[in-house]
Amino acid sequence: MSRSTAIITASFAPDLERCRLLCETIDKHVTGFSKHYILVEHSDVGLFRQLESAKRVIVDEMDLFPKWIRAYPDPFYLGRRRVWLSLRTLPLRGWHAQQLRRIAIADKIDDDALFYCDSDVTFLKPFDCASLWRGGDLRLFRRDNELLGKLPGDQQLWADNAAMLLGIKGAPVLPHGYVGTLIAWRRDRLLGMCRRIEDVNSVHWLQAIGRRRRFSECTIYGHYADDIEKLNGHFVDTRDLCKVHWFAPAPTEAEFRRFIKDMEPRQAAIAIQSFIGADIEYVRRLISE
Repeated sequence: MSRSTAIITASFAPDLERCRLLCETIDKHVTGFSKHYILVEHSDVGLFRQLESAKRVIVDEMDLFPKWIRAYPDPFYLGRRRVWLSLRTLPLRGWHAQQLRRIAIADKIDDDALFYCDSDVTFLKPFDCASLWRGGDLRLFRRDNELLGKLPGDQQLWADNAAMLLGIKGAPVLPHGYVGTLIAWRRDRLLGMCRRIEDVNSVHWLQAIGRRRRFSECTIYGHYADDIEKLNGHFVDTRDLCKVHWFAPAPTEAEFRRFIKDMEPRQAAIAIQSFIGADIEYVRRLISE
């Protein structure tokens, strides 16, 4: 039985050129997917329309979110940034909204799997999305025991909040990490995760998550698949498909070349995190040589 996989990217205006490069390299290197959905805030839809194609769709978050939450200019940043406001959640920032879009899209498409690619990912090698499947099981990226022996930090808070949202009681959640730039989720399990959150919290899943500003959608799904579903429908893979440069400063040209050269055989893509200030045209030039 063949399984369908959609590629999902949540983006915003400042990442347009990074997202353009992602699209170009998907078109060049990636196969085995139905469509590529780019999820953006309403005010960014017109800007991102230039990236649309026969296999690429721009999705307005107003078609994803309930009507009771909307984005507004943030007065604390003189309108240069956006804030998502609702009487049912805490005020949310753009990185929160992007995570919530990645969950909400599951209710709007019917593919079996959602393959999430961040805007700052660039594919350098052929990649077939069918390789995410092993029979009827989908790859779950997991960093085994990542939280063991670490001082409390964001990832522990994400895990604790995931446990509360999912109603995991009586024992700590598994000490693994699930965050990555190229990860896949089963749509049926994602919908099940939303139902579980609603059953546990007696409110809409977005409202339950939005009451907590310290959350990670990757962590919530990872713990649902691992702690609740006991990996039913998944197989664990601890190898990262993407080589990531996480921290400033941006790599020099020599460091960038070495970074690419040191990619592991399984890795098909790189990511230079957008917040470290690397010039995207510089990245484009070096990968095209």
